[in-house]
Amino acid sequence: MSRGVSRPTAVVTGAARGIGAAVAEGLAAAGWDLVLGDVATPDAVPGLTYPLATAEDLDETARRCEKAGAAVTAAGCDVRDAGDVGALVRTAGAGLRAAVAVAGVLGADGPAWEQSAADLDRDLSVNLHGVANLARAAVPAFLAGPEPARCRFVAVVSAGGARGLPRLASYVASKHAALGFVRSLAADLAPHGVTANAVLPGSTRTRLLERTAEAYGLPGAEGFVERQRVGRLLEPAEVAAAVVWLCSAGASGTTGAAVEVDGGFTG
Repeated sequence: MSRGVSRPTAVVTGAARGIGAAVAEGLAAAGWDLVLGDVATPDAVPGLTYPLATAEDLDETARRCEKAGAAVTAAGCDVRDAGDVGALVRTAGAGLRAAVAVAGVLGADGPAWEQSAADLDRDLSVNLHGVANLARAAVPAFLAGPEPARCRFVAVVSAGGARGLPRLASYVASKHAALGFVRSLAADLAPHGVTANAVLPGSTRTRLLERTAEAYGLPGAEGFVERQRVGRLLEPAEVAAAVVWLCSAGASGTTGAAVEVDGGFTG
């Protein structure tokens, strides 16, 4: 589908399923065209104990967004690879107005002192460097455009980015790093009018939450309901709604924020 003249374009990483897919659908419904990226194979990140999304998952997200009226380009993109991310951003062209970093992984679990340098590097490579790679590619495009003040950078981080959690030191450290990066990015972008914000989801019904349940020896993701003050798991669309708002004109006064969409997560 060709891109509309009046519709802005957003790049979304990690768009094949879960929160990333919900973000893509939410933006499509809100009038955005989309460039969607995710890994090309479920085993793209060695050392994970769960499969990542498939190319078919990404294609299905694209189809749903097209049904909502968006022009969509979908491509394989490993956010650890700056070249992949740069190519994704270039595809958006002059209409680029938002970049949303959703791709994330949960690698090792266990006591913090037992997690190796390789364990830390695995989570950092996606959860921090994936965010930074998107910023490196998108921000110059924002600043070169005619209206930087309309441009938005959003990272989906985690409630774990603002607290300590047992058995998840590598994941939590990477999410703290991502939040710190976004806050500093917001400070650097402030003179240009570009906003940068983070969304911190709580226990959301995703494959990554199922992996977290395994880390805690729970029978399934529903085991986290008791840690949510709302008494249920969140749905990806609830997190996506915050992202869509942060990408909107109405969020022009919000930058450097950590928006908690966590259902009253108690840790």
